Amino acid sequence: MAVVTMPQLGESITEGTIARWLKKVGDPVKKYESLVEVITDKVNAEVPAPVAGVLKEIRVQEGATVTVGTEICVIEESQLSPPSREPSISSPPSREGQGRVPPPTRNVGEEAHGRLSPAVRTLADEQGIGDEELARIQGTGVGGRISKRDLQDYIERRGTAPAQSPPSREGQGRVPAMESPPSGEGQGRVPAMESPPSREGQGRVLPQDEAVPLSAIRRSIATHMVKSKQTTPHAWTVAEVDMTNVVRFRRSVKESFKQREGVDLTYLPIVIKGVVEQLKENPRLNASWGEDKIVVHHDFNIGIAVSIDDGLVVPVIHQADKLSIAALAKATDDLARRARAQKLTLPDVQGGTFTVNNPGTFGNILSYAIINSPEAAILSMEAIVKRPVVLDGDAIAVRSMMNLCLSFDHRVMDGANAARFLQGLRRWLEGVSDQLPLY
Repeated sequence: MAVVTMPQLGESITEGTIARWLKKVGDPVKKYESLVEVITDKVNAEVPAPVAGVLKEIRVQEGATVTVGTEICVIEESQLSPPSREPSISSPPSREGQGRVPPPTRNVGEEAHGRLSPAVRTLADEQGIGDEELARIQGTGVGGRISKRDLQDYIERRGTAPAQSPPSREGQGRVPAMESPPSGEGQGRVPAMESPPSREGQGRVLPQDEAVPLSAIRRSIATHMVKSKQTTPHAWTVAEVDMTNVVRFRRSVKESFKQREGVDLTYLPIVIKGVVEQLKENPRLNASWGEDKIVVHHDFNIGIAVSIDDGLVVPVIHQADKLSIAALAKATDDLARRARAQKLTLPDVQGGTFTVNNPGTFGNILSYAIINSPEAAILSMEAIVKRPVVLDGDAIAVRSMMNLCLSFDHRVMDGANAARFLQGLRRWLEGVSDQLPLY
């Protein structure tokens, strides 16, 4: 017998949630064939079978969150080919029966739109939407995949609500029947009107309120963020940057770059290039806390925050110092597309040493980001805004200005380290000219 345990899906990950079993008890499995889909705050991953045989026992059910190393299933090893569903040692292997046979009720929707994300599948199940109905929904995701927003829009148009949903002015107040308490304090339970506010100050749930159950990825993100804030002494500083030269440079090359490379040249790869150059000059920011030591990393692996349905993932550009701006543009585009299509692999989310976030795409001008532990810092690029600026000689001109916001681990560095990094990055960006090499 081979016992399969919850794997470590990233350096800072201590637990994972069973999203969906891809095999049932009694199913034959091949070595390295996917057994189960696991969700963390960084990635959705399929855990492979370590040996060939038959799945004999499932010890952790779908929806449960367990720590790394927990036994999740047992495989009875086979020295020969995996047996069929009713095995005998001498039974010849079936060429077509060794893969997963999906439940019939899920075939239509998943064939029409590709594998549904756990968030979409959960919402569909709560609303009683079967796969034949899912097949009629026009997906807007990659390859026509149904996103959570697509399904929510469909539900609103259809006017569907759970049977136990109380009436409200705007059709809200929905409380899913399958909701389970997220903690031992019973916070998932909807209290009666006369119940006192919870100990965490969340107050009463009124009839017109909506209690939204935590998705697995939302719960994982919450756990990781709380841990980062509780264990890492955050400090924060901001630098204002004149991005006029960068804006002018990008405008002059973006059309030819798109035609040549097939991807957009955004501001993100240009900033990442400057970040890497300054990390070389200020290595304490490319480090992590090691309890009795500070670990300074010599690889420059830059994480980029990507917004997805009901969450955020941070895929990593490995050895970013060896990439040109053009290569960084391709890497950021590729990682963002695969993150939103849930096609990231484990190496894509491992090994990050510094993270760059870009809330400026939403128009933000100041952000206090939580550090992606165990990294020592995270940089937020804010919106580029045109405004009058006083130049040398007291002249006033309209310039394209941006704030760079840096959150850092005060155990690893002091404010002077953070300030030197930001001022160096400011000078690098303001010094961009038409001669900046793309390749």
